[in-house]
Amino acid sequence: MFENTAIPSLDLVSGATCIAIDFETANSRRGSPCSIGIAWIDNDRILGSAHRLIRPQGMDFDDFNISIHGIQPEYVEDEPEFPQIWRELLPHISGSTVLAHNAAFDMSVLRATLDLYGEPWPELSYLCTVKIAQATWPDLLNHKLPTVSNHIGFALEHHSALSDAKGCASIAIEAARHMGVPRIQDFPGCCDMTLGRMGPEGYSPCSLRNRQPRF
Repeated sequence: MFENTAIPSLDLVSGATCIAIDFETANSRRGSPCSIGIAWIDNDRILGSAHRLIRPQGMDFDDFNISIHGIQPEYVEDEPEFPQIWRELLPHISGSTVLAHNAAFDMSVLRATLDLYGEPWPELSYLCTVKIAQATWPDLLNHKLPTVSNHIGFALEHHSALSDAKGCASIAIEAARHMGVPRIQDFPGCCDMTLGRMGPEGYSPCSLRNRQPRF
């Protein structure tokens, strides 16, 4: 569950059209990631994945967060802080379309952590798979990650960052297939959805027009 797996070289995932990410945090502050899962997507399949444990600045873990994801301080005490991992991940992220389930959370973790370390924001667009699921399967009881994963038949290990990232990727792939969307990036055009954006000039959210979020 907490094993590190390497971030692949760019050439190994050169066909990727989107990247799904998921963060787990050490405490209630957004700038305290202790784990990141990543999945590279070629529209209809997952090309590769990676998981990295992260030593949060200050090593301040809340019992509540530990109870959710199970990551203990001793698991990350010898791991790199975020900037070292970010140097590996940035070439994959920059200019890409990023996916996250409840992206408002994961993108806020990314922004807060970059700000904490004085790193510039990359230029990227992003989509929230909660919004994608709401547009694709509006009659589900809710659009939480376990609910939608169960609906599409994905065996989720919730709050494992790697499993959550793969679940997010699988939701986007299945939704695109279900809706007949040729590329995951094309969801905004078919579902009256606003593409989220992040860059040095600022941040704008991904939103689904005329619907109240429910997750």
